[in-house]
Amino acid sequence: MANNAPPRWDRKMQQRLARGEAAALGELYDRFASLVHSQAHRMLDDESAADLVTREVFGYVWENPDAYDPKQGSMRSWVARLTHRQSVRRLRSTADAAACEDAEDDGARADPAELEERVRRATAAARADYIVASMPAPLRAALELAYIQRRDYRQTAADLGVTEDEARRRLRLGLQLLSTAHTPPLEDTSPPGYGRRL
Repeated sequence: MANNAPPRWDRKMQQRLARGEAAALGELYDRFASLVHSQAHRMLDDESAADLVTREVFGYVWENPDAYDPKQGSMRSWVARLTHRQSVRRLRSTADAAACEDAEDDGARADPAELEERVRRATAAARADYIVASMPAPLRAALELAYIQRRDYRQTAADLGVTEDEARRRLRLGLQLLSTAHTPPLEDTSPPGYGRRL
């Protein structure tokens, strides 16, 4: 198998969805629902909106299985990209609705720059969550010990049973991966013509 060939599971899943296999949608949901919901919740900071985005994303996948192109990347990244786009769309529509209500109340308009900054922050936070969830377990464990449990690198090394140099290396690599979260939003880095719009 070539290095750039998509994983077999992704190709088979797309074929099963295209045939209309409801069991395939259930399997896809079991695998990616927590990713979709947590990414949407992180971006929208609203449980019911995250639930709605989750339903919309899986509904779109069910209705448009051919929109996924295995040559463009993994199904996981495609589902994450769909979630991002739908969450941004919902965030913008919510802000537009609030702006209309404010305009009716006092004649003021919402600041588009403020909305775009909120979208940018939400996108970076969702990307950081995705990066942490996708990174190798040893790096993720080191970061969790150091930044969530407030351990220094010596304590992290002892907790993980590795040398201090290895603990520092894992922390450095994990932080380097996280630093990419502040690159342009996923929406801007999508390959051109990647599937139909959600």
